[in-house]
Amino acid sequence: MIEHLDAEAFTQILTHALGAADYADAFYERRVARSLRLQDGRIHEAGLTVIEGVGIRVLRGEQAGYAYSDDLSLEALRRTARVASLIAKDGAARVRAVALPPLQRAPLMYAGMPDPDAPADSQAYVSLLSRADIAARAFDPRIRQVNASVSDEIQDVIVATSEGRFVRDRRPLVTLGVQCVAEGVARGSGFYGDGGRRGLDYFVTRTPEEIAQESARIATVNCDAADAPAGDMAVVVGAGSGGVLLHEAVGHGLEGDFNRQGTSRYSGRVGERVASELVTIFDDGNLPGERGTIAIDDEGTPGQHKVLVENGILRGYMQDRLNGALMGVASTGSGRRQSFRVPPQPRMCNTYMPSGESTFEEIIASVGRGLYAKSFLGGQVEISKGDFVFMLAEGYLIENGKLTKPVRGATLIGNGPEIMTRVEAVGNDGQLAARYYTCGKAGQYVPVGVGMPTVKVSSVTVGGQAFG
Repeated sequence: MIEHLDAEAFTQILTHALGAADYADAFYERRVARSLRLQDGRIHEAGLTVIEGVGIRVLRGEQAGYAYSDDLSLEALRRTARVASLIAKDGAARVRAVALPPLQRAPLMYAGMPDPDAPADSQAYVSLLSRADIAARAFDPRIRQVNASVSDEIQDVIVATSEGRFVRDRRPLVTLGVQCVAEGVARGSGFYGDGGRRGLDYFVTRTPEEIAQESARIATVNCDAADAPAGDMAVVVGAGSGGVLLHEAVGHGLEGDFNRQGTSRYSGRVGERVASELVTIFDDGNLPGERGTIAIDDEGTPGQHKVLVENGILRGYMQDRLNGALMGVASTGSGRRQSFRVPPQPRMCNTYMPSGESTFEEIIASVGRGLYAKSFLGGQVEISKGDFVFMLAEGYLIENGKLTKPVRGATLIGNGPEIMTRVEAVGNDGQLAARYYTCGKAGQYVPVGVGMPTVKVSSVTVGGQAFG
């Protein structure tokens, strides 16, 4: 942090911003990110990114003004504050006093905190990628291509508000991902990654060999897979990474802005049944080490455990300060932003479904004919309706209560709110997925966590090339 950005400086900035408005805040960020990518056994790209600046927001009723500056002189920041105030249509001359307490450090929620001032060991990154490449190619002779990437960053933030909040957080984030292509009956691809709010030493215990071998395994499964069937059938969604379906098809519809605007299928339905009684959904900002964990959100509110759906009943939404205030509720610690250049919006952190009572074997045995969707590549969702299309990364046929052959080219097509009413069984194997997910919303991208146990849905439309 630059020395002159102390309590007195932020007090001046907020005073210039506030005027006769309801609220003002300032968000300082310094982010240092390193990344390397390996392709065809060689380092193909390497990058170092440093961003630093302050974003200033002014709220006046439903009006919001936002401006930012990467010039950190006090004169520039006072000017930026006045611009934000004018955007919020606050032309009044009255100025309210702002008083900030001593700067507080957020609770430690991250594992293996690295030293951001230590010189980067480039060879450590190269070694991780080389080990992943060797392990993937050694896994099976059908592996023909290996791409691997590593990213490592430290984000320092300070949030100061006109309500007297003055808090600091230091957030690590590391990711190692491996993509493999295998040649068999057909070309098959696989991707796997891991990381989280940790330092690079996470990969001492969670080795690049393990990550690469899992990517290679998925690729070899897919290269010998049969065409997926098409039609309506029971679908068993896999534990862990199956949570991306929960995140996209349901989670976004539970964010406060969509519900305040009345554009979500869940708008105005708090206290109503919105899912099977087997369905409970949480969002957590305070799970140590997880990718979506934030000790404080980007408005300075502590990360929280949020009960969104409980035994099928909608309990609440994820809120930032603005949307929560306009809906008459408090922030849930869900105000997140990609950088100081953009204002916060309500976002998910770590969204997951807790364990139920059924075993994996019991769930599979209950399906006469269906599909086991072990993991997903990604998909598209229309948030206002909840309609989705998801592509499978790894899937298997279920025939007469048993897993049989792997299938490729499968897509799941449906509606998130409707799918949640068709949940017939929830496994006792709940887990968060490996930590490599990034969520996009309104052009902003933030790291998130997803997870769920094995879940059986009675009927989903499956798109595929095979019939019958």
